Amino acid sequence: MARSMKTMDGNNAAAYVSYAFTEVAGIYPITPSSPMADYVDQWSAQGKKNIFGSTVKVMEMQSEAGAAGTVHGSLNAGALTTTYTASQGLLLMIPNMYKIAGELLPAVFHVSARTVASHALNIFGDHSDVYACRQTGFAMLAETNPQEVMDLGAVAHLAAIKGRVPFINFFDGFRTSHEIQKIEVWDYEDLKEMCDMDAVEAFRKRALNPEHPTMRGSHENGDIFFQHREACNEYYEAVPAVVEEYMGKVNAKLGTNYQLFNYYGAPDADRVIIAMGSICDVAEEVIDYLTAKGEKVGLVKVRLYRPFSAKHLLAAIPETATKIAVLDRTKEPGAYAEPLHLDVMSAMSEAGRKATIIGGRYGLGSKDTTPASIFAVYEELAKDAPKARFTLGINDDVTHLSLEEKEAPNTAAEGTIECKFWGLGGDGTVGANKNSIKIIGDHTNKYVQAYFQYDSKKTGGITISHLRFGDKPIKSPYYINKADFVACHNPSYVTKGYKMVRDVKPGGVFLINCQWTPEELNEHMPAEAKRYIAKNNIQLYTINAIDKAIEIGLGKRTNTILQSAFFALANVLPKEDAIRYMKDAATRSFSKKGEAIVKMNHDAIDAGFDYYVKIDVPADWATAEDHKAEEHIEGPAKLVTMVKDIMEPVGKMDGDSLPVSAFVAHADGTFEQGASAYEKRGVAVMVPEWDETKCIQCNRCSYVCPHATIRPFALTEEEVAAAPEGLQTAKMVGKGLENYKFTMAVSPMDCMGCGVCVGECPAKEKAIKMVPRESQEAKQPVFDYLVANVGKKPGMPAKETVKGSQFEKPLLEFSGSCAGCAETAYARLITQLFGDRMYISNATGCSSIWGGPAATSPYTVNAQGHGPAWANSLFEDNAEHGFGMYLGQKVIRDGLIEKVRDLVENGSNEAVKAAGQKYLDTVNNGKENQAATEELIAALEACGCDKAQEILKHKEYLSKKSVWVFGGDGWAYDIGFGGLDHVLASGEDINVMVFDTEVYSNTGGQASKASQLGQVAQFAAAGKAIAKKSLAEIAMSYGYIYVAQIAMGADMNQTIKALAEAEAYPGPSLVIGYAPCEMHSIKGGMTNCQKEMKRAVDCGYWNMFRFNPALKAEGKNPFTLDSKAPTADYKEFIMGEARYSSLTRSFPERAEELFNEAAENSRARYEHLVRLGELYAADRKSVV
Repeated sequence: MARSMKTMDGNNAAAYVSYAFTEVAGIYPITPSSPMADYVDQWSAQGKKNIFGSTVKVMEMQSEAGAAGTVHGSLNAGALTTTYTASQGLLLMIPNMYKIAGELLPAVFHVSARTVASHALNIFGDHSDVYACRQTGFAMLAETNPQEVMDLGAVAHLAAIKGRVPFINFFDGFRTSHEIQKIEVWDYEDLKEMCDMDAVEAFRKRALNPEHPTMRGSHENGDIFFQHREACNEYYEAVPAVVEEYMGKVNAKLGTNYQLFNYYGAPDADRVIIAMGSICDVAEEVIDYLTAKGEKVGLVKVRLYRPFSAKHLLAAIPETATKIAVLDRTKEPGAYAEPLHLDVMSAMSEAGRKATIIGGRYGLGSKDTTPASIFAVYEELAKDAPKARFTLGINDDVTHLSLEEKEAPNTAAEGTIECKFWGLGGDGTVGANKNSIKIIGDHTNKYVQAYFQYDSKKTGGITISHLRFGDKPIKSPYYINKADFVACHNPSYVTKGYKMVRDVKPGGVFLINCQWTPEELNEHMPAEAKRYIAKNNIQLYTINAIDKAIEIGLGKRTNTILQSAFFALANVLPKEDAIRYMKDAATRSFSKKGEAIVKMNHDAIDAGFDYYVKIDVPADWATAEDHKAEEHIEGPAKLVTMVKDIMEPVGKMDGDSLPVSAFVAHADGTFEQGASAYEKRGVAVMVPEWDETKCIQCNRCSYVCPHATIRPFALTEEEVAAAPEGLQTAKMVGKGLENYKFTMAVSPMDCMGCGVCVGECPAKEKAIKMVPRESQEAKQPVFDYLVANVGKKPGMPAKETVKGSQFEKPLLEFSGSCAGCAETAYARLITQLFGDRMYISNATGCSSIWGGPAATSPYTVNAQGHGPAWANSLFEDNAEHGFGMYLGQKVIRDGLIEKVRDLVENGSNEAVKAAGQKYLDTVNNGKENQAATEELIAALEACGCDKAQEILKHKEYLSKKSVWVFGGDGWAYDIGFGGLDHVLASGEDINVMVFDTEVYSNTGGQASKASQLGQVAQFAAAGKAIAKKSLAEIAMSYGYIYVAQIAMGADMNQTIKALAEAEAYPGPSLVIGYAPCEMHSIKGGMTNCQKEMKRAVDCGYWNMFRFNPALKAEGKNPFTLDSKAPTADYKEFIMGEARYSSLTRSFPERAEELFNEAAENSRARYEHLVRLGELYAADRKSVV
């Protein structure tokens, strides 16, 4: 049967095939599975029909537990129901999975298998999540690549319907899920033909219905539960035959040979690997290579993992096999062996089959598994006594389990062209390459493959795109390390010495995007790279897409210019065709952002095709000598060691080379604070330059800086004299400050180039302008000197003011957040106010990704070594985790307080008694208690008595701490709301900061209950039809919770006042900060982030207010409405963001209806807040 071919990834394939069999999808976003549900939602909005003639009803729930409950209920009501999930999300579904399986309901869970967080979060792939579900009763079907996902995804649904046993259909997350290939797609008529409609009808008849009522979900006692549990056995015994039957039907239609266990290799193999997932394609490449040389090796590919059919496994293993290696993509600490390994050993033993069976772990957290690893396994099996347990792809120099891996031959299909692109997150490189591979796949006869590699930063991090295309089918599910074409899209990667050029094959092409002349290129190119280029005949090109993008109006987005240059140099399509297809792709990609953006990208494509310059490589590059001096790093010994041994290699994308011993000191996942200051990534093209002659010394630029890269300092004459060359100063303004010099220092190597500071400068003539970073690099020593040597001076404005706060050292700096990020501006300010005594519990999400990268923490310490103590637990339990931190430190502190009270009441040392009384008088005042604690510690140390020593053992718990819970709206409004509500209701002194982006930013832009009416997001493709949840009012209803809504760019004074009041309030506080986001697609980009906040408040889109219960006790109105009545047009505001304006292009009539309703709601909301203030005022009067 001939099928059409399309270029798509594994998630797309799973969504496509599942849509055919799905009537209801209960979902919740989690990386890397979210795109599956998003595709289903988009198709449903477009009216796509499943095989039953209906569109899928997609319902986003508040959590994966909620999604599983919805799936369970929908199945009980008789609708075929599906979900899509991974990792912790899958684990949250486990209780319902037991129920769904126990009730023999035909669900299918599509899982892009992902690592479960342990010592650290990892959003990438392995099988730890699906292995955790072995006991649930779900059947489990595994796939190797996107084509198998398309083909066998159907088998999962068909077998679940006929066999009544639910299925987990899984494939490797962030490999198969995101790997793009050209594959054959099902015709839904063929799927409908294979579906057992009688079984569907029987399922409907078994469903709960008041017209033939039954009960399901009873409770049973010990007398009958066991027997009843055994009654399902025959269903599970039948599953292998049902799956085999449908694999047979698929094979008959497609000419494939899918079996429960497929064997690949020499029929008389003596060495065999058993595995499942994408590693099987790697193994097949190696087997082809080895069997061609006469070696007898093979692979058993596991497809149906549960129920585990030993009979079928044994039939697949050649009788000649004497050595077997079982590969598991998980680690079960303390187990005798990993799960698949145990299953194989049991099956072989029970059957009396003799063989040496060894087991290995591989690929944890998406560790790349290359042909070299497979060669190593077969070499190990060839030994007389192979290792019983081993690991692949790492250097275990501690427990010595790793196998030695040697340089492997190229096993990819002959004639495959391999290309590699080093981009900067947010520059559009990944999006352009997705378009490129689809153009090649859809408009040529070539096979294609694309995969995308990321670091742990948000936009502004490193991305590496791996593209392959050729005339033969491509397997190769691993990174490219020898490419025909390598492009560097950010010039800082050259100057930082990233090992890009070593990946170019001899005679290959290396393209650099830069503003350099050939002479400047000669200066910047590292000697190692020069030698490689010259000695390997590398064809070197440069292209200045940076200036061209600015000229066109695209800002930093150079992607389409560089995409065009790639097609020119790759010569895979005629110029006219390539340009036409690129423009078509750009139109599809950017149409939601408006015609102007589409036209600019079309102009960029035209400009880029012939814009590159061929560089003649100087002969002396072949003998270039290294001159880089050894850098000396200052800092605490533990931090310096971590920076050198972990951070620096990881930062250069060389973390794969690190041995196990590098992490022994961090085995429990603990890292030092302050490492981000050592990165100095230099990724911004343009950075701010300060003009002291125009500055009014307001500090607003520093106040809004997301990355703490622009900071004010007050200097003495001595400090000025000791400063490096390049320091700019002005006489400081302000009463009593005349003897100081003022400077505003910029760190060009840490700046992200957002330009928010320029936009917020209120000076008549802007005191800041954006200039090329290279022109400012000489000023880096000035910034470093000031940070290290110049502290806050006496007499500065109060800390709780906009100006004064910025003379406090930010204890959040140089994070991996997006350029222009609002979240980090809020968080940085909080650390300036309370950071030296803060605990932070951080929900998983954007703020944990920019806040908690391994060995690169942006949270730092002050001169005394104090700073935020930061931890991340999970997404769903953040409030509870933070509450536990609060309770844990409180119980220890309460014990110390009692000991201090005992000394004051019963002691004889007058100095201790006086200091102790001062301490007790301020014990609940965080601001004043710090100084009192220092005096008490000094007195106790001078005393030296036994009771003093008992207190001093835990002196770090004496001062009042400021406990904060950070998280986004997805956590606070949705998955974590129940816990948040409970913690706030406790009445305890804990502070919550919600970064409200109105969307699930970290997982790709899904709607949350914080999303506004009419907003377009994933799972709201046709615009959100219901209004935003009022989290603030829910909290206010308790009456004893401090609540504030803030918007920094709208009112800086209100922001800092609310934060100070919240922290000072002796009870729970909730602060919700409006946080414009990259996901909003703001007109003009994130450089307008702070301005967008002001516009949002001016039109009534966002309201600012404070509810302070402490004021009630003073006889005052606790509610303060800080926003003025709207003066700007609501609809005009939202049309400046593509998350709204795109709806006018896709669903214009619906957009008009929703936007009118939203505008009316905004007016009503403001009027409601005015009445709320009047109501609280009336309550105050009645109480008085």
